[in-house]
Amino acid sequence: MRRLGTGIGWRPEIADAVEEMPGIEWVEAVSENLCPGRLPDSLLRLRERGVTVVPHGVSLGLGGADRPDAGRLAALAERAEVLGSPLVTEHIAFVRAGGALTASPSLEAGHLLPVPRTRDALDVLCENVRVAQAALPVPLAVENIAALVSWPDEELTEGQFLYELADRTGVRLLIDVANLHTNHVNRGEDPAEALAGLPLEAIAYVHVAGGFERDGVWHDSHAHPVARPVLDILADLASRVAPPGVLLERDENFPSGDELRGEVEAIRVAVEKGRAAATGTGAAAPTSRTGTDAGSGADDAVRQRLGLAQAALLSALVAGTPVPEGFDRVRLGVQARALAGKRADVVGKVAPELPVILGARYRPAFLAYAQDRPMTGGYRRDALDFVAHVLRTAPGDEGPGVRRELREWWLERSGPVPRSARPGARLARATRRVLLRR
Repeated sequence: MRRLGTGIGWRPEIADAVEEMPGIEWVEAVSENLCPGRLPDSLLRLRERGVTVVPHGVSLGLGGADRPDAGRLAALAERAEVLGSPLVTEHIAFVRAGGALTASPSLEAGHLLPVPRTRDALDVLCENVRVAQAALPVPLAVENIAALVSWPDEELTEGQFLYELADRTGVRLLIDVANLHTNHVNRGEDPAEALAGLPLEAIAYVHVAGGFERDGVWHDSHAHPVARPVLDILADLASRVAPPGVLLERDENFPSGDELRGEVEAIRVAVEKGRAAATGTGAAAPTSRTGTDAGSGADDAVRQRLGLAQAALLSALVAGTPVPEGFDRVRLGVQARALAGKRADVVGKVAPELPVILGARYRPAFLAYAQDRPMTGGYRRDALDFVAHVLRTAPGDEGPGVRRELREWWLERSGPVPRSARPGARLARATRRVLLRR
């Protein structure tokens, strides 16, 4: 695997700090946030300096019951080609459920949700990965995710699941050591055992990120400093294999450039510590691996079973339906509140006018809306649906000025094209409003 070195997740908010940071050999950018025809100037300058840029996808949903969407795959491939990337990365997760496969409403999580570690889910994931590999111009690496909830009746450990995935598909692995720590706190899984079960030769690179613990639950926030236990897991991994690349992720609550440099240096130190302790024993095979025909696929019955299970879980998280049997209700409640909070935050960024118009009422109003109204078409659609809901159901105590601004905002963005600003068109709209009131 090509050596990447030490890197950092590129975000617009820290673009200047990343450009000025010494020793950064590569960066990773969220694929869905990039427009191939209008790449940010900062990324262009980094590429001109020889800094590698890797597109990191978050919406493909390779662990979902449906086959990967051709349009999303084409978009990921286009970004890899435009950036001249040596590989692309995605997640072992599902992000949507329902639809034609299950004859149920389509639901969007707006978040990465865990795949059950079962034979059915593994068969579906392997086939989906092969479909993605065939559509991409460069190698694919997939990332283990953090989870607040555990699926009942799982059949494989994380190490066994990832080992078989890599063995059957040849896919590379993006190992997030922060997610191993998250699963240790939230699901009682031993990160050392997970590392021992991995095909270390398949590792493409490593993610490191921060989080925080509250009431016994670890939240993988990407908005806090990297915790010491995460660095210890990184050192353990580095003692087993020399990772081709290690990258710091930070998505919110961005610190100063000096603090970011300090975190990157702490990562370097952890890797050096692990390499100094390396025993040279190499990768350890998983202790109970049964083996599966590498050519086996997932038939429609398998996909439907998985689809029904994922739809039931996602519906409980975002639509207020009953919790499926075997799941921890308390943990699902924590996850549901986290998903609603993330929706409120992202919608506030996608549509920054809404928190301004509604002020302090924005967040409680959105959380109330999100309790039983799942996202069905992405965050921009979610913003439009939220405003339509407020206009339709709010009692009006927010004042006529606020309602007028919300209505104008919705009308401006809900049509196929922006409304004309020409004086004649504006006069016609005003006249129509007066006539309708009569």
